[in-house]
Amino acid sequence: MSILLTISDFIIPVTILFIVVFGCLQKVDIYEVFLEGAKEGLQTVVDILPTLIGLVMAVEVVRAGGLLDILVELIRPFADAVGFPAELAPLSIVRLVSSSAATGLLTDLFAQYGPDSYLGRVASVMMSCTETVFYTMSLYFLSIGIRRTRWTLPCALLANVVGIVAAVWLVEVVF
Repeated sequence: MSILLTISDFIIPVTILFIVVFGCLQKVDIYEVFLEGAKEGLQTVVDILPTLIGLVMAVEVVRAGGLLDILVELIRPFADAVGFPAELAPLSIVRLVSSSAATGLLTDLFAQYGPDSYLGRVASVMMSCTETVFYTMSLYFLSIGIRRTRWTLPCALLANVVGIVAAVWLVEVVF
Protein backbone atom coordinates (compact mmCIF):
# COMPACT_ATOMS: atom_id res chain seq x y z
CA MET A 1 0.00 0.00 0.00
CA SER A 2 2.84 2.41 0.77
CA ILE A 3 4.16 1.87 -2.77
CA LEU A 4 0.82 3.01 -4.22
CA LEU A 5 0.79 6.07 -1.98
CA THR A 6 4.32 6.97 -3.08
CA ILE A 7 3.44 6.49 -6.74
CA SER A 8 0.31 8.62 -6.36
CA ASP A 9 2.39 11.43 -4.85
CA PHE A 10 4.61 11.52 -7.92
CA ILE A 11 2.11 10.98 -10.76
CA ILE A 12 1.20 14.63 -11.38
CA PRO A 13 4.74 16.10 -11.07
CA VAL A 14 6.18 13.34 -13.29
CA THR A 15 3.42 13.90 -15.87
CA ILE A 16 4.09 17.65 -15.97
CA LEU A 17 7.83 17.03 -16.21
CA PHE A 18 7.26 14.56 -19.05
CA ILE A 19 5.14 17.09 -20.97
CA VAL A 20 7.73 19.86 -20.54
CA VAL A 21 10.65 17.60 -21.53
CA PHE A 22 8.73 16.22 -24.52
CA GLY A 23 7.82 19.76 -25.61
CA CYS A 24 11.44 20.85 -25.32
CA LEU A 25 12.63 17.87 -27.35
CA GLN A 26 10.05 18.68 -30.03
CA LYS A 27 11.21 22.34 -29.96
CA VAL A 28 7.73 23.63 -29.09
CA ASP A 29 7.24 27.01 -27.45
CA ILE A 30 5.68 25.50 -24.32
CA TYR A 31 4.67 28.79 -22.75
CA GLU A 32 2.91 29.99 -25.91
CA VAL A 33 1.03 26.69 -26.27
CA PHE A 34 0.05 26.89 -22.59
CA LEU A 35 -1.35 30.40 -23.09
CA GLU A 36 -3.35 29.29 -26.16
CA GLY A 37 -4.81 26.41 -24.14
CA ALA A 38 -5.67 28.74 -21.26
CA LYS A 39 -7.46 31.12 -23.68
CA GLU A 40 -9.46 28.23 -25.15
CA GLY A 41 -10.34 27.01 -21.65
CA LEU A 42 -11.51 30.47 -20.63
CA GLN A 43 -13.64 30.74 -23.77
CA THR A 44 -15.21 27.36 -22.97
CA VAL A 45 -16.06 28.61 -19.47
CA VAL A 46 -17.69 31.72 -20.93
CA ASP A 47 -19.68 29.57 -23.39
CA ILE A 48 -21.03 27.14 -20.79
CA LEU A 49 -21.57 29.58 -17.91
CA PRO A 50 -25.21 30.46 -18.82
CA THR A 51 -26.12 26.76 -18.97
CA LEU A 52 -24.39 26.08 -15.68
CA ILE A 53 -26.13 28.98 -13.94
CA GLY A 54 -29.49 27.88 -15.35
CA LEU A 55 -29.06 24.31 -14.10
CA VAL A 56 -27.97 25.39 -10.62
CA MET A 57 -30.83 27.88 -10.34
CA ALA A 58 -33.39 25.33 -11.52
CA VAL A 59 -32.25 22.79 -8.95
CA GLU A 60 -32.36 25.34 -6.14
CA VAL A 61 -35.83 26.57 -7.15
CA VAL A 62 -37.17 22.99 -7.25
CA ARG A 63 -35.53 22.19 -3.93
CA ALA A 64 -36.60 25.37 -2.12
CA GLY A 65 -40.11 25.27 -3.56
CA GLY A 66 -40.88 21.92 -1.98
CA LEU A 67 -41.39 20.13 -5.28
CA LEU A 68 -38.96 17.40 -4.25
CA ASP A 69 -41.01 16.68 -1.11
CA ILE A 70 -44.19 16.41 -3.19
CA LEU A 71 -42.39 14.14 -5.63
CA VAL A 72 -41.26 11.85 -2.80
CA GLU A 73 -44.85 11.43 -1.64
CA LEU A 74 -45.99 10.66 -5.18
CA ILE A 75 -43.21 8.13 -5.71
CA ARG A 76 -43.47 6.49 -2.26
CA PRO A 77 -46.10 3.83 -3.16
CA PHE A 78 -44.17 2.71 -6.22
CA ALA A 79 -40.82 2.88 -4.40
CA ASP A 80 -42.17 0.79 -1.51
CA ALA A 81 -43.53 -1.77 -3.98
CA VAL A 82 -40.12 -2.28 -5.63
CA GLY A 83 -38.08 -2.02 -2.43
CA PHE A 84 -36.46 1.34 -3.11
CA PRO A 85 -36.23 3.77 -0.18
CA ALA A 86 -38.46 6.72 -1.16
CA GLU A 87 -36.26 9.06 0.92
CA LEU A 88 -33.58 8.61 -1.75
CA ALA A 89 -35.84 9.71 -4.63
CA PRO A 90 -34.85 13.40 -4.39
CA LEU A 91 -31.19 12.43 -4.40
CA SER A 92 -31.62 10.23 -7.47
CA ILE A 93 -33.46 12.99 -9.33
CA VAL A 94 -31.22 15.88 -8.34
CA ARG A 95 -28.12 13.79 -9.10
CA LEU A 96 -29.17 13.81 -12.76
CA VAL A 97 -28.76 17.59 -12.83
CA SER A 98 -26.22 18.72 -10.25
CA SER A 99 -23.55 16.93 -8.30
CA SER A 100 -23.14 19.75 -5.80
CA ALA A 101 -26.90 19.92 -5.09
CA ALA A 102 -26.94 16.13 -4.76
CA THR A 103 -24.06 16.37 -2.31
CA GLY A 104 -26.12 18.86 -0.30
CA LEU A 105 -29.01 16.39 -0.22
CA LEU A 106 -26.58 13.65 0.77
CA THR A 107 -25.36 15.75 3.69
CA ASP A 108 -28.98 16.30 4.74
CA LEU A 109 -29.56 12.53 4.63
CA PHE A 110 -26.45 11.98 6.72
CA ALA A 111 -27.63 14.54 9.27
CA GLN A 112 -31.10 12.99 9.48
CA TYR A 113 -30.33 9.26 9.30
CA GLY A 114 -26.54 9.01 9.83
CA PRO A 115 -23.84 8.03 7.34
CA ASP A 116 -23.70 4.45 8.65
CA SER A 117 -27.45 3.90 8.39
CA TYR A 118 -28.93 1.85 5.57
CA LEU A 119 -30.07 5.03 3.79
CA GLY A 120 -26.67 6.68 4.28
CA ARG A 121 -24.82 3.71 2.82
CA VAL A 122 -27.18 3.33 -0.15
CA ALA A 123 -26.96 7.08 -0.84
CA SER A 124 -23.16 6.98 -0.69
CA VAL A 125 -22.91 4.06 -3.09
CA MET A 126 -25.57 5.64 -5.31
CA MET A 127 -23.54 8.84 -5.59
CA SER A 128 -20.65 6.75 -6.88
CA CYS A 129 -22.74 4.66 -9.28
CA THR A 130 -24.62 7.48 -11.00
CA GLU A 131 -23.81 10.50 -13.14
CA THR A 132 -25.06 14.05 -13.59
CA VAL A 133 -26.59 13.21 -16.96
CA PHE A 134 -28.28 16.49 -17.87
CA TYR A 135 -25.40 18.60 -16.59
CA THR A 136 -22.82 16.53 -18.45
CA MET A 137 -24.80 16.40 -21.67
CA SER A 138 -25.60 20.09 -21.72
CA LEU A 139 -22.09 21.08 -20.75
CA TYR A 140 -20.10 18.89 -23.11
CA PHE A 141 -22.49 18.77 -26.03
CA LEU A 142 -23.02 22.52 -25.91
CA SER A 143 -19.30 23.23 -25.71
CA ILE A 144 -18.62 21.30 -28.91
CA GLY A 145 -21.85 22.19 -30.69
CA ILE A 146 -23.69 18.85 -30.79
CA ARG A 147 -27.44 19.36 -31.18
CA ARG A 148 -28.64 15.83 -31.96
CA THR A 149 -27.83 13.56 -29.06
CA ARG A 150 -29.47 10.43 -30.52
CA TRP A 151 -29.35 7.62 -27.95
CA THR A 152 -27.17 9.42 -25.39
CA LEU A 153 -29.99 10.49 -23.08
CA PRO A 154 -31.92 7.18 -23.00
CA CYS A 155 -28.71 5.19 -22.50
CA ALA A 156 -27.43 7.56 -19.81
CA LEU A 157 -30.75 7.42 -17.95
CA LEU A 158 -30.75 3.63 -18.21
CA ALA A 159 -27.19 3.57 -16.84
CA ASN A 160 -28.32 5.73 -13.93
CA VAL A 161 -31.23 3.42 -13.15
CA VAL A 162 -28.83 0.46 -13.24
CA GLY A 163 -26.49 2.38 -10.91
CA ILE A 164 -29.30 3.05 -8.46
CA VAL A 165 -30.45 -0.58 -8.51
CA ALA A 166 -26.85 -1.70 -8.09
CA ALA A 167 -26.41 0.63 -5.10
CA VAL A 168 -29.47 -0.77 -3.34
CA TRP A 169 -28.48 -4.34 -4.17
CA LEU A 170 -24.84 -3.89 -3.12
CA VAL A 171 -25.74 -2.40 0.24
CA GLU A 172 -28.31 -5.13 0.93
CA VAL A 173 -26.09 -8.02 -0.18
CA VAL A 174 -22.54 -6.93 0.56
CA PHE A 175 -22.88 -4.69 3.59
